[in-house]
Amino acid sequence: MAMSAFEATNLYFRRAADIMQLGQRIEAVFETPSREVKVALTVEMDNGEVRTFEGYRVQHDNSRGPFKGGLRYHPHVDPDEVKSLASLMTWKTAVIDVPFGGAKGGITVDPKQLSTAEVERLTRRFIGKIHDVIGPTLDIPAPDVNTNAQHMAWIYDEYSKLHGHSPAVVTGKPVELYGSLGREAATGRGVAIATRETLKSQGKHVEGARVAIQGFGNVGTFTARFLHAMGAKIVAIADHTGAVRNAAGIDVEKAIAHVKKHGHIAELDVGERFKSDELLFEPVDVLVPAALGNVITMHNVANVRAPIIVEGANGPTDPEANDALERRGVIVVPDIYANAGGVTVSYFEWVQNLQQFTWSEDEVNSKLEAKMVKGFETIHKVARERQVSLRTAAFIVAIGRVGKARVLRGL
Repeated sequence: MAMSAFEATNLYFRRAADIMQLGQRIEAVFETPSREVKVALTVEMDNGEVRTFEGYRVQHDNSRGPFKGGLRYHPHVDPDEVKSLASLMTWKTAVIDVPFGGAKGGITVDPKQLSTAEVERLTRRFIGKIHDVIGPTLDIPAPDVNTNAQHMAWIYDEYSKLHGHSPAVVTGKPVELYGSLGREAATGRGVAIATRETLKSQGKHVEGARVAIQGFGNVGTFTARFLHAMGAKIVAIADHTGAVRNAAGIDVEKAIAHVKKHGHIAELDVGERFKSDELLFEPVDVLVPAALGNVITMHNVANVRAPIIVEGANGPTDPEANDALERRGVIVVPDIYANAGGVTVSYFEWVQNLQQFTWSEDEVNSKLEAKMVKGFETIHKVARERQVSLRTAAFIVAIGRVGKARVLRGL
């Protein structure tokens, strides 16, 4: 049976903890979330029908600062997934060294089946139920799967009705409503920087590197755009509707325009079309899984040919497959570092909101660049010194920072 998301996160955590000789009591403290909230959300639908949805917020650890993490609206949102993602956020904020802890939340719903008005009512009802456990100095939500700047605007508005003007309660807001410039592109920009730094650490250049990207939503499109601008060749892209390959390089802007217009890659005419689940097997220099979790498994890992995998998505590689890749010498750049660009610029947005002062896009981007480069240098150095993978190194760095904060605070 496949390992659950929470089990996978804790497995990676325990490997690092064993190397650090933390001891079982300390491990148990770090594995247990600080608070788990489950709420019933009863909403009137447009047709007058009344439906009840389940909403969750899990707050994992706040030793280094307020809880921080996204809200996802998806039929598969369940307590296990939310717990796993909350603890991942604790380690992600620590690896990239922003002063937050980890949280995650969501609603078990397929938002595509609801009208915009129904999604708004559901969002506001959710905040009505959890407003007393979130806040600018308590817990700061952000967008995730199937949520965006509009949802964050509703959250800011609903929370402010109850607590007064509070733009810092949530990040990923529209720029016109206290959002940060550069936030939308931040995760993809971070993945591109992570890719460049990884290639550089192997004595390779990003210029001319052949890249395949699975997932062409926000993260995938911006990753493609920035890597293309750095001189890489995007030779294959895929989403759930199909995949396209072109050895000479895909016209990235044409692909992005097509997806903006049609909402998917199907019928995109920039090369040879093939099955989307075969993208993972392309013979490229870098593979970027930027869609959903658990896509590289023991069932398909033998067919993965890229020597470098940069995790744009959360948990795209299951632990057994991860081990198989490591045995083959494949470099896996872990999600807790590779896709931390989003939470980094969320931090910048929060700082700007607290100061009530706006930074320019160039300032945001250069600060993000510095964080991502420093983050890679730190985990690469630990990986080299300890003779461990980048993933284990990232957990060692993160656990060290969270542990130190706990000890110093007397927690």
